[in-house]
Amino acid sequence: MGTLVLTGAATVFSGDLAEPLLPGVDTVVCRDGVIAAVDDADRLAADLEAADQVIDLRGGTLAPGLIDSHGHVTFGDYSPRQRAVDYLAGYVHGGITTTVSAGEVHVPGRPRSAAGVKALAVAAHSCFAEYRPGGMRVHAGAVLIEPTLTEADFAELAGCGVRLAKFGFGAFAHPLDGRDQVRWAQAHGMTVMCHAGGASAAGGAAHNGEVVLALRPNVCGHANGGPTALSPAEAELLLTESDMALQVVQAGNLRAALHLVRRAAECEQLHRIVVGSDTPSGFGVMPLAVLKTVLELTALGGLEPAVAWSLATGNNADTWGLSAGRLAPGAPADVLALAAPAGSQADTAADALRVGDIPAITAVVTAGELRALPSRNTPRPAVPVVPSAPVAI
Repeated sequence: MGTLVLTGAATVFSGDLAEPLLPGVDTVVCRDGVIAAVDDADRLAADLEAADQVIDLRGGTLAPGLIDSHGHVTFGDYSPRQRAVDYLAGYVHGGITTTVSAGEVHVPGRPRSAAGVKALAVAAHSCFAEYRPGGMRVHAGAVLIEPTLTEADFAELAGCGVRLAKFGFGAFAHPLDGRDQVRWAQAHGMTVMCHAGGASAAGGAAHNGEVVLALRPNVCGHANGGPTALSPAEAELLLTESDMALQVVQAGNLRAALHLVRRAAECEQLHRIVVGSDTPSGFGVMPLAVLKTVLELTALGGLEPAVAWSLATGNNADTWGLSAGRLAPGAPADVLALAAPAGSQADTAADALRVGDIPAITAVVTAGELRALPSRNTPRPAVPVVPSAPVAI
């Protein structure tokens, strides 16, 4: 793969909520698909000299690639829900370098038998194991929990590498009848997400806060609605009476998202907030979905830009046990270069987020390879990056 160096940054978002900004850092070295170094250019002179490609940000911002923690993938880069082709590659241009499946619920003729449910999860997991649409890493194969599944079925799924589970689309007479299945999935190492709020167009049942609390999943999916939100009192119940991750999504209720994140900040529980798109859905295909949520949590929710960015990167990585999401040596080399958009009142990407302007993504790197220079889905940058060698993408 060679060595790619991104340098000349004035600001570096770490992706880590504990230290969201990296002071004294302006350079990231990517080698053989991983981040080899994060430091000041003066201390990385040898890497800069030996690099196959150097991207000069000219005072821009470096950040880890965004993680979409609620993507509705199926098979390949195709969405039956919106009949969209190559949409995941478009999401990479929106800064999303990793997607976590929230269940392959949009597969036409989705099975409900134990054999069919297992086959769907294993097939999706296996198909995306090496497939990288547009360079994106997709963690697929979220088993859709049905009453037909036994503990032995979850053991079999775990043996096939399935690590994701989704509750809320099964044919249970009452949602609490699925508590055993949720526990079995967790016992076999799966991260369980539970549908929360009103019923979805894809067939999910309505689950209020008390139901979600009783089920005790690892993640309360779209706590701000998918698209119909939990009430503030129900969200408060989950915030104060559980330790589960609380997800906010773009395809949900913005007012509910802002309220939940404000309360989480007040309760010093921001580490439990994770961000996703919940697309493709009735909201359509949204390449900028996660970036727009980060913007809203900053411009309307009052979070610092680097903090909001951490919710959509490091927090997601911690909740799902991913190695991505941070700018740190050894992490996957999934890196974004950002700048203020041309014509904005802001001079930096961070200030653009503060005033509500979508920042320009000037470069996208996944697995140490340039995928976009610049993004085709964000505004033209006020200050474009400069590569040291010709780029063919």
